[in-house]
Amino acid sequence: MGQGAGALEAEAFRLIAQIDPAEFRGGRDAVITELLHAPLDASLLGPASRYIRETREALLVHEAEELAALRFSIILTARLEASEDESPEQRAALHADLELLRRHYGDKIDEIVMTFGVKEAMKAKEHVERTVVAPHEMKPIVIQREAEVGREQSGETGCGI
Repeated sequence: MGQGAGALEAEAFRLIAQIDPAEFRGGRDAVITELLHAPLDASLLGPASRYIRETREALLVHEAEELAALRFSIILTARLEASEDESPEQRAALHADLELLRRHYGDKIDEIVMTFGVKEAMKAKEHVERTVVAPHEMKPIVIQREAEVGREQSGETGCGI
């Protein structure tokens, strides 16, 4: 721990000595906010701090990738919803899916905020919104509905089991 720990301890004792006991009636212990919000010195951290920092960075990258996947899904779903090839029922279902994706996107940002802080979350969000795009020539995959597929193609034998 070395001299850095000794200096921090001396500062803590100096701040505690400044407290007027008359201010704290009722027997409650006082916590000095200066100590709680003091910057953490990297020299005071143990050998595990490097591993923790690297793990934290990897987790942030993973969360940002999930945010990017949600953004990509939102873009494609919005395009498909706006497509004139879809029936009104299908558009309504796509609209519901789009609302759900947007809610998940907001929840993912909130999760990043709670885990890594507002600054990191805003950086991740801005990076995702700046970099995640779907090319205009990219068309949604047209999936044949079951009614359009003949019984021979779908493998149905006509025998109900």
